Amino acid sequence: MTEHTIGIDISKTHLDAFRQEDQAARQFENTPWGIRALIRWLGQTPIARIVFEPTGPYHRALETALSGKFPLVKVNPLHARRFAEACGTRAKTDAVDARILARMGAALHLEPDTPISKNQLVLRDLQVARTALIKERTRLRNRSHVQLNPVLKRQIKARLTLVGRQLAELDAEIARHIASDEALQRKREILCSIPGLGPIAAALILTFLPEIGTLDRKQAGSLAGLVPHSRESGQWKGKSFISGGRKPLRDALYMPALVAMRFNPDLKAKYDALREAGKPAKVAIVTLMRKLVETANALVKADRTWTQKTA
Repeated sequence: MTEHTIGIDISKTHLDAFRQEDQAARQFENTPWGIRALIRWLGQTPIARIVFEPTGPYHRALETALSGKFPLVKVNPLHARRFAEACGTRAKTDAVDARILARMGAALHLEPDTPISKNQLVLRDLQVARTALIKERTRLRNRSHVQLNPVLKRQIKARLTLVGRQLAELDAEIARHIASDEALQRKREILCSIPGLGPIAAALILTFLPEIGTLDRKQAGSLAGLVPHSRESGQWKGKSFISGGRKPLRDALYMPALVAMRFNPDLKAKYDALREAGKPAKVAIVTLMRKLVETANALVKADRTWTQKTA
């Protein structure tokens, strides 16, 4: 029996679907009714994978409705565009994008993502809102330092107080959602046992790396975008750079790495060794970030808390 690859291009108002094997194409409204109609259309054939690009708030309803029921593959829009150009396709319309996504999934035999639970989706929404509040707080603090008008200074102070209350409320809600899930609670305990990782950083890791504990060492570093990529051609050899990965996860590891540099004995020794070897400070910090996520993944996989290495 043939298993079909479906490409879905998501816009604010419509879902353009394309089935690779028989070249069938349909358009549905991006509404609860339209998604139900799409599900009925998908149920007519066995599905190997459904490929789509993340589109901010517009893909959330589709992902929530299909997760766990169909094999979903979320692809980087840049990768999909590069694939289209490699196929000689320069046109860019919703219908064309749906066809390219289906062709990409079939040609590369993309493996379906791990289904995301409803609790995980809620955590992600809360963390995105928290990140926005952190940026707002930074912006307000910067303005307060240079603002001279007393009325504006008073308004900024009031808004900072409000942002502080909202952050505290979000942190409490995030902690409650994690505590309500026994598996997540255990993972948070393991992560918080690592010097340098606190409850906030642990919650960010659990939100943006739900696969933690199921990955190998290289996969954990790669998903965080912390594995350096070589740049060589013939006799020329350039500097290696990190790139790609999940930026929210990478951002979440930066401050814990700075803390671990001082208070985690194992990582402090690693940092000192790198600096003595002539490595720049930023390179050493990125190495600590990668070691943190690799250590966290290994400990969650082994279901044990952190213990200091003995000589």
